[in-house]
Amino acid sequence: MKKINLLKAAATALCFFILLGCSAGDTKKAAAKAPVIGSQLVETADADTAKVYFSKKIDAETLIKLYKMINANIDGKVAIKLHTGEKNGPNILPRDMVKAFQAQVPNSKIVETNTYYAGDRYTTAQHRETLKVNGWDFCEVDIMDEHGTVMLPTNGGLHFKEISMGKSIVDYDSMIVLTHFKGHTMGGFGGSMKNIAIGCADGRIGKKQLHEKNGNMWGATQDLFMENMADSAKAITNHFREKIVYLNVMRRMSVDCDCAGTSAAEPTIPDIGIVASTDLLAADQASVDLVYKTLNNKDLVQRMESRHGLRQLTAMRELKIGKEKYQLIEVE
Repeated sequence: MKKINLLKAAATALCFFILLGCSAGDTKKAAAKAPVIGSQLVETADADTAKVYFSKKIDAETLIKLYKMINANIDGKVAIKLHTGEKNGPNILPRDMVKAFQAQVPNSKIVETNTYYAGDRYTTAQHRETLKVNGWDFCEVDIMDEHGTVMLPTNGGLHFKEISMGKSIVDYDSMIVLTHFKGHTMGGFGGSMKNIAIGCADGRIGKKQLHEKNGNMWGATQDLFMENMADSAKAITNHFREKIVYLNVMRRMSVDCDCAGTSAAEPTIPDIGIVASTDLLAADQASVDLVYKTLNNKDLVQRMESRHGLRQLTAMRELKIGKEKYQLIEVE
């Protein structure tokens, strides 16, 4: 079965518009509820604690404000890794917000790669048409595997020694991982790790490495898939070192990824806000913890747990892609 059919299997649910009421102090309750922990929320930070900035506001001004709190090492030619979505996806990040953000980042481009499944972004020509339909034509978009691939070493991955990436990833000095945090049919949730791990792997070789087992398309078990993604993320974080940052925008969080397009289930959890960090594990852990704390989270939590999605967090911890403690700093 093609993945695009699997992505269309989720049922449509009623959307609840309930205001979120949470603070940095009481978010620790989320960690207590989470079945597994990659990075532990703490109230008092030390040198081994990652900082995660959080705001309940979701708009361009807040996104830019949070970015400026973490961008000290971002310079040179900058890749903005964005999931641009299938045609007319109802949940992708607002174009005006991303446009305003990109305008604040000198010498930047949106970067993407083609897909492994036969959808609206399978070939470069299809991908460029979809970018135009979805409004991502306000700046140059680099489809990184358009002209080939490059192998990046994992330097001690769980399963892979190297992962095949879109060739032009090595042309950039820095990367901003701008992620629409949401559910995912295979991964349980799609945060910053998924955005780079799958999103930078090229469409024919790299994504095949991550999804297959013993030559069987989509053959990776749930835990193996999470571990493969962690290997891929490790290769990318090793490559950029301190010149990569993470922003998770937690709005319209369907249980389905933006690769489901118009078939994505309607979100049933209210919008939460934006998190920003220089630490990959902490950014995704904080986002997961905030989901666990939020009212009407049943559908998204069920999607995360049924797909073993929280294995993403422990795999990152094992690979040391981030710190084992984080502090949540709320920003007005």
